[in-house]
Amino acid sequence: MTISSSLNAGVAGLNANAARLATISDNIANSGTYGYKRARSDFQSVVVAGGSLGNYSAGGVRATTSRLIDERGPLISTSNPTDIAINGRGMLPVTAGVAVDNNNGNLPLMLMTTGSFRPDADGTLRTESGMVLLGWPADPDGSVPAFPRDTIAGLQPVNIKVNQFASNPTTEVRLGINLPATATQAGAESPGQEMSVEYFANLGTSQTLNLAFTPTVPASGASNEWTLTIRDSSSGDALVGEYLLQFDAGPGTGGRLAAVTPAPGNPGGPYDPATGILTVPVEGGRPLAIDIGTPGGRFGLTQVSDRFEPVLVSKNGAPVGNLVTIDVDANGFVRALYDAGFTRTLFQVPLVDVPNPNGLIAASNQTYRVSVQSGPFFLWNAGDGPTGAMVGYAREESATDVAAELTQMIQTQRAYSSNAKVIQTADEMLQETTNIKR
Repeated sequence: MTISSSLNAGVAGLNANAARLATISDNIANSGTYGYKRARSDFQSVVVAGGSLGNYSAGGVRATTSRLIDERGPLISTSNPTDIAINGRGMLPVTAGVAVDNNNGNLPLMLMTTGSFRPDADGTLRTESGMVLLGWPADPDGSVPAFPRDTIAGLQPVNIKVNQFASNPTTEVRLGINLPATATQAGAESPGQEMSVEYFANLGTSQTLNLAFTPTVPASGASNEWTLTIRDSSSGDALVGEYLLQFDAGPGTGGRLAAVTPAPGNPGGPYDPATGILTVPVEGGRPLAIDIGTPGGRFGLTQVSDRFEPVLVSKNGAPVGNLVTIDVDANGFVRALYDAGFTRTLFQVPLVDVPNPNGLIAASNQTYRVSVQSGPFFLWNAGDGPTGAMVGYAREESATDVAAELTQMIQTQRAYSSNAKVIQTADEMLQETTNIKR
């Protein structure tokens, strides 16, 4: 009976608009929730087949709901360096804190578009809701090994407490020194020149390289030749390198380094004329690169005039430092800053991408799980591919537009009232039909 179908259609309309009101209420309630993705209800008509001319049966309406995960809210600045947001479609890999605490090796992958991470008592970065940030651990030298991109096997909870103290050993020393040309002339009485250069050992202790420059004094003319000996305090002032230095005396290039030859029995490594670096063993064997300049180059060791001038002596490395703060750069590298003035990469946080973000399964606390509808995930370097860059000191606001939701709420209320009126009218018409029989 067509009146009965009208009644059923009205009830379907009430249910559909009630579903829409539920999504609207959820959106408005989460208008201040960071990273919240707007829910949406869509209506589809239901057609009942078999109707003929003058005999129409109402099919009604059906509501379907979805979450627009690919919609992003605006980014705002914060004061916490580990507040992280993404300026693209990528998502942060996280896992439940309960899974980390269980320590059974099972860390289910969950995704977030933004999060405020802070170290807990164990130094693990997690949100107030218990989501733990995952990343690839860096090697002691700060480099990140290659990990597979289609599995979470290499991901670990990002922890900073284990790196609270760190040393930054010296790996390279640069020497910009002028040697007096007069010291290599016949009759010169110069005994040579000595100087010390500090470097930092593996354990952060201060050690010293003692350099001695001894000129070759000829019987006549000028030799323009020096012998460089290098001794290491960490090895009891043992000889770790000895080299013969020859300088150019020609026009235009006079005073520049011409050749470097390891002395007979030299305990150090070879000299590379392409880079200007010679290598000596310190601390019982660790290689230390010393940049003395390339042959013919204007920088490094020179021999002009009559004065010994250490123009530039520099080195990398630093003593043991205490962790002061950490930050996250645009490429997802979690780096620690130490009070000794150096930084070190601890982890790299990749960004997760799936073919269909709206197919992800939504969970509480603005987290999502991969599903068949979303497609398989892939781990990208932040800043590469389609994922966008990572933004520290920032959070993503809710994607809810409150004004638009209020407008939809008014429309939904009117549609609900209209469907209720349809039911009331159909009921009255059925009552009239019943009264005809009486």
